Order: sequence, then structure tokens, then C-alpha cells
Amino acid sequence: MRISKEAEERRNEILDKAEMLFFTKGYARTTVNDILQEIGIAKGTFYYYFKSKEEVMEAVVTRFIDAGVDVAKIIAADSKLSVHEKLLQIIMAQKPDSERKGHMIEQFHQAENALIHQKSLAETILKLTPVLTEVIEQGIEESLFHCPYPKETMEFLLVASQFLLDEGIFKWQPEEIILKIQSFIYIMETMLGAEKGSFSYVAQMFE
Repeated sequence: MRISKEAEERRNEILDKAEMLFFTKGYARTTVNDILQEIGIAKGTFYYYFKSKEEVMEAVVTRFIDAGVDVAKIIAADSKLSVHEKLLQIIMAQKPDSERKGHMIEQFHQAENALIHQKSLAETILKLTPVLTEVIEQGIEESLFHCPYPKETMEFLLVASQFLLDEGIFKWQPEEIILKIQSFIYIMETMLGAEKGSFSYVAQMFE
């Protein structure tokens, strides 16, 4: 058990230092040697945990996504919150809450990181859908929503919000973004069979 814990600590140390370098130097300009020098480990130690710099970046992204999903799970399980309070807090919890996280998202939008960005979008949708579905099902039980396909509906809504409204993929004009957010809220309320105007707070997600 002790060896396993030490291995996990070493892996996280590599991820911490790599994330810092991606933040300060940029992913493209960071090399494996930069990471080795920052931590002070041999190349063999690095390759014991990761096959490449790309794999490190994927692990950093997964850790980033998992942190948001873990927060979402805590919010979804909070019986003191209403359905709409849960949805708002889960949505807001996915937004970058620090300069470092914001910069990491900027790194995803670099052309050379397109594949990693695509994987991060897919991973976010796959991991966040079950959590949001649980909240939507609560809303159905409370007659707030009338939707026969809660899981599939959330998948479509997440794809729309994660892809179509991603400013790193589409360079929409400000007025176009406003219209798309308004239409997204309309589509969300329609697909979930919710009362008109009940999802107006979703606009905060894109501020």
C-alpha cells in the first residue's frame, strides 16, 4: 500500500510541475526535459509514469475535468438545494475559477492541441452527463420537468454547450453569442418540458 501511495504522489508531482510549465511557458514550448529539470528526476522515472508529453497533458486535462465533476457530485447530493440551485451551481462549478485554469483552457484552443481539446470535450460530456441526469430526474419527480429521455437530452444539451458555444472553436460575434445563448435556453426549456423562463439563469454560464 505504501509503495502505491508513493507512486501516486510521484505521478501527481509530475502532473503539478508539468501543469505549471504548460501555464508559464505554454504547452507547445514545454519539453519533457523541461519537466525533468523542474522536478529533478531521471528520464526513466518519467517514462515509467508517462509515455510522452501528450500523455501528461491528457492526464492534466483529466484531473482538471475530474475536479469539476467531483464538485458537481457533491452539489447533486446536497438535499438542501433545490433542483435549479443544483443545476446553477453545477454549471458555475465548471467555469475556470483561477488564472491557471483559464490559461489551461486557452492551451486547449491552440491548433496543435486540437485532438486533446476534442478528447476533453468528450470526457466532460461522458462524466458530467450522469450527474446532471440525476438532478433532472429529481426535477421530473417534482414535476418541474416533463422529459421522457433525461439522459439523452442532457447529452445533446452538453454537446451544444461544450461545442457550439465554445469560443475557442467558433469565433462568434458578441451579438451572435447573445442570440445563441437565448436560443440555447429556449431549447433547454423545450426539451426538458420546463416552465418558460425557468432556465434564464443559464446565461450566467457564459458571462
